[in-house]
Formats: sequence, structure tokens, C-alpha cells
Amino acid sequence: MRICLYGSSSPDLEDVFYKKAYELGEAMASRGHKLIFGGGEQGLMGACVRGLESKGGEAVGVAPRFFDLPGILHKDCSEFIFTDDMRERKQIMEQMAEAFIIVPGGVGTYEEFFETFTLKQLGQINKPIGMLNISGYFDLLKELMEQTVEKGFMKKECSEIYGIFEDADELLDYVENVCEEPMDVYKLKLGH
Repeated sequence: MRICLYGSSSPDLEDVFYKKAYELGEAMASRGHKLIFGGGEQGLMGACVRGLESKGGEAVGVAPRFFDLPGILHKDCSEFIFTDDMRERKQIMEQMAEAFIIVPGGVGTYEEFFETFTLKQLGQINKPIGMLNISGYFDLLKELMEQTVEKGFMKKECSEIYGIFEDADELLDYVENVCEEPMDVYKLKLGH
């Protein structure tokens, strides 16, 4: 399975985040998955790809040409694709991916998650989305999404189109096995 990873590129995080991302990469390789990622050498992207490669896994890096600076990109992947901009990067990653995994990150990671979530909600894609909740990082996001449902801004069904997991193996079990019907925009919007 080709799994797209969205996550931090920061080199300034607590060690536990890098350790868990590395272990996720190892687990992906052990299960025969291919990593599609934003090409970063640093952060959780870099940790995950190094874990994957340590077990002989394959990775495809996708990044805009303006990131091609010393120490920024992990270019010795199985394949590396350069794009003109961030939009093209996301489009290529989305098209290549059969599933999405989100690990902790900043505003760029949130944006990638919410765009993927929105596309799935609108029935434009029907691919598994899972989050690795390292050290409770996504707890507040989970609360926000629950409040969004409680206040009537989102249907409960929408909060069920992704999963949040503490354990990499449980997360991978989910993305490998979840089989959902595509969201029906008509029913979603009219409540039928």
C-alpha cells in the first residue's frame, strides 16, 4: 500500500516524537508499505523515512524545487519528484496515496489533514485517514472535532471518517482494513 505521511519538519521537538515516527517507518516497511512524503530530511518526516529505510522500505519524496537547499530534503529516496509549488506537491501526493497518515505537526500539517478530511467528506476521495497521537498531541484536536459535532457544525458521520491511534500497529491495521462507503454529499448536506 502507498501511504502518504503528513507531519512536522521541525528539528526542535522532544525525542519521543522522533522515536515514534521512526518506529512507524519501521512498521510500515515491515508490512511492505511504500511511503509517500514531503521529502523532508528533518522532523518527523525525516525520522519516519529513516525508520522505513532501515528495514529496506521504499519511499517517494515530493517537494517544491524551492526546498532544494542543503540539509532540507532527503533526496536519496527510491524516487524523488520536484514540483513547482506546494499545491502541486499535495496534488501529486494525494493522487499517489492509497491511504493517509498524519503525525504531529504545525500549521502545514493541520492544513494537509483538513484538506484531505474535507475531500473525503465531500466524496472526492475515499481513502483511509489515520492519525498517530504521539504523547497526546491530537487530544485537543479530537475535542475540537467533538465540539464541532455537538454544536451542529458537522454531522457525526464526518467525525467517523478518520481514526486516531496511540499505537503504530493499530494505526496501520486501521488504514489497511478500513472499508468505508464514500460520503454522500446530498445526504450530508440535507440530512436524509
